[in-house]
Amino acid sequence: MEYSGARMTSHREDLRDIPLRGQIDLPFLMLVLLLLTIGVVMIFSASFARAYYDPTDETGGNAAYYFIRQLIFAGIGIGAMFVCAGLPVAFYRRMSRLLLIVSLALLVAVPIIGVRVGGARRWISLGFTTFQPSEITKIAVILYFATLICKFKDKMRTVRYGIVPFAAILGVIAVLLVLEPHLSATIIIFAIGAAMMFLGGVEKKWFIGGAVAMAIFVFIFVNFFPYASSRISTWLDPLNPEERSGDAYQIYQSLISVGSGGLSGLGLGQSRQKYLYLPEEHNDFIFAVVCEELGFIGAMLILCLFALLVIRGYWLALHCRDRYSFLVCAGITTMIALQVFLNVAVCTNLIPCTGISLPFFSYGGTALLIQLAEMGIVLSISRDIPARKE
Repeated sequence: MEYSGARMTSHREDLRDIPLRGQIDLPFLMLVLLLLTIGVVMIFSASFARAYYDPTDETGGNAAYYFIRQLIFAGIGIGAMFVCAGLPVAFYRRMSRLLLIVSLALLVAVPIIGVRVGGARRWISLGFTTFQPSEITKIAVILYFATLICKFKDKMRTVRYGIVPFAAILGVIAVLLVLEPHLSATIIIFAIGAAMMFLGGVEKKWFIGGAVAMAIFVFIFVNFFPYASSRISTWLDPLNPEERSGDAYQIYQSLISVGSGGLSGLGLGQSRQKYLYLPEEHNDFIFAVVCEELGFIGAMLILCLFALLVIRGYWLALHCRDRYSFLVCAGITTMIALQVFLNVAVCTNLIPCTGISLPFFSYGGTALLIQLAEMGIVLSISRDIPARKE
């Protein structure tokens, strides 16, 4: 009995040494929910014309078809976000390798059982919806790279530990994505991987070599994949009258939509280009509809909200207790920043047209679900940040 009591006392003392988790970061949560709300509203505004007139009969003439589906996934995603926020950071570290293996297996399966849309096979059908395995691969790379960096520690400055394993993983992913083909996901995942390696302490000279290798990869991709070369030519001259009804049609309509909004916009729901002129108006090009309906002022306010979200994410990363949490938080924040920048750049023809969605805005239930789960991981990390003492 005395031994049992001693064990109980010791156990209670150990529990006192374990720091209790705090509350989730409210500013970050409120920014996510605000962007999500605006995004769902814009989905309804941008999609109701296509949902009503859809020639494929997928929507059955229901103007709210895309809105209802997005709203349902948003609700499920919010639940997933709070579940992820409740899980300890150690759980994500333990599961990082398994998640990467699963994501690679799904990428291998895409060319075999994937659904072909618009000349590319990037989706796997679940019956009631489809999803892109590349979305899972993005967060898997962040979590597993953070695990490797923490494992190798000071060895990150060596080629054997700081370059080879990371380059091997990115190389395998690049090959699998090229088979789809999916250039935009390849670029984003390479950028995420490079950011993680930079934060991990890899020597800067290797990034010069990586940039050269990436340029060579893009050159080969553009020259040996006809659809990529056509997008480069339309990017260079989107207003060419001979191309307006061909390859340049989509970006030409996007530029019309962006320019039509002016300073204050035509008003919510008043876009003209969404009436089957602008392709993917509720998906990759929803920002063009935002510009047309809300104008320069509304678009800038939304971009400011994204900027605040990114700034808050980096603030949380800088205040993390441990290196793994810092790396994951910074990696997820960098991924969101990259996707926002690239999507806006595509809609305004700053870069060639690629299939990059706008987080929380573009239609896609499973993508939204994964994004909100990623936000939950950041919120989980925020719970371990020490509260300020008054």
